[in-house]
Amino acid sequence: MTPPAIDYEARFNAIVGHMPGMVVQLAQDAGGAIHFPYLSEGCAALLGLSAAELQRDPDLFLRLILPEDRKGYLDSMQASAAALSAWNWEGRIWIDAWKDVKWINLRATPHPMEGGVRWDGIMTNITAGKLEQQEAANSRAGLAELTAHIEEVKEQERTRIAREIHDDLGGNLTAIKMALAMLARRLPPEQPQLADKAAYVDALVDRTIEAVHRISLDLRPPMLDFGIVAALEWQVREFEKQAGIACTFTTNEKDIDLSPDHAIALFRIFQEALTNIAKHARATQVTVALQRQRQHISLKISDNGAGVAQADRVKPGSFGLRGMSERARALGGTMTLSAAPGGGTMVAIKIKLASPGTEPQQ
Repeated sequence: MTPPAIDYEARFNAIVGHMPGMVVQLAQDAGGAIHFPYLSEGCAALLGLSAAELQRDPDLFLRLILPEDRKGYLDSMQASAAALSAWNWEGRIWIDAWKDVKWINLRATPHPMEGGVRWDGIMTNITAGKLEQQEAANSRAGLAELTAHIEEVKEQERTRIAREIHDDLGGNLTAIKMALAMLARRLPPEQPQLADKAAYVDALVDRTIEAVHRISLDLRPPMLDFGIVAALEWQVREFEKQAGIACTFTTNEKDIDLSPDHAIALFRIFQEALTNIAKHARATQVTVALQRQRQHISLKISDNGAGVAQADRVKPGSFGLRGMSERARALGGTMTLSAAPGGGTMVAIKIKLASPGTEPQQ
């Protein structure tokens, strides 16, 4: 029994008709002219034009592409033709029939032909995906802007509280200490227990003054008023005293001109990095390097501790590293974690200087 003849063209058309987008054959001859030897029926749904219209006027497709995307289209085509490499292009087109802009993706494979190149590929509508990407990008940008604003407000509030604690509480405690000293001198000598009580209260006032000073420093170190280099040097010394971990600091500049917002943000990243080392690293040595690199600042904090596991970077509730990264991103910079030479962890922050300055010392 003779098997029935297979209508390959019908089968091909059936397959193509159920594919999303448009199957396209595009050719470029030796003179650079473009032709469309084959376009599937999806042309009308994708481009708002019939296949016959586009085949009669091949340059019509180039005119559909938005002006700002045409160069990318032509450059990617020529690169594919020159290297006979896969052609993958994304861009926007204006659909006059619907008065709308669409994002499309063209993926095609080149084949050499006499005097030119022919591409076989598929063109699809990726507008929905692009809009979702844009929405996600806008949402992230909005969250980043909100985070930056919250951090700015937080620093302003810290500065205000630090000033009030220093001026009001510090002033009141100093006045109490002076009054107490005056009362102590007038205590009757036959009642030594009162002198003991006065001495105890005086010592309590001293401890409270020290606590006020420490809290004020934590809220807003006055060393920031002397520049980021001085502030980081001060924090290194404080870290050594409080954590008992040897810490060295080097820089290629005596001073780096940073805006107050950038300086406090970089300082807070540095504080968080040292806090993480003290809590988790089990380190005995920390090295800090601040470098001015043309129009960028690089801050590297390295320790010889246990290192940071990949799981620790993304575990729920681990907001320290995320906060550092977000602060760096808000400054238009980056923060990376890597293994330090010899073991441990290196935190590297790189931010762009807000305004040009002198060249770094070499």
